[in-house]
Amino acid sequence: METLQKDYLVDKTQIGFIKFIFEAYEGVAVITTLDPKEGRVRLSIAPDLADEALEIVQELKKDFEFNEI
Repeated sequence: METLQKDYLVDKTQIGFIKFIFEAYEGVAVITTLDPKEGRVRLSIAPDLADEALEIVQELKKDFEFNEI
């Protein structure tokens, strides 16, 4: 299955929490840590669930840094 991939710069202390959140929304997206020191992560998003994944990102942005790069 093809996925939509988006890279983000996040608060590095929150990477584990972000992974936990996306695991709870099973099948929406998978998060991969690209650089833990900088807080760079990649979301691999199921194409038909892109709206849901981006809604989750918007909610997380309210609490800490979560910027698309």
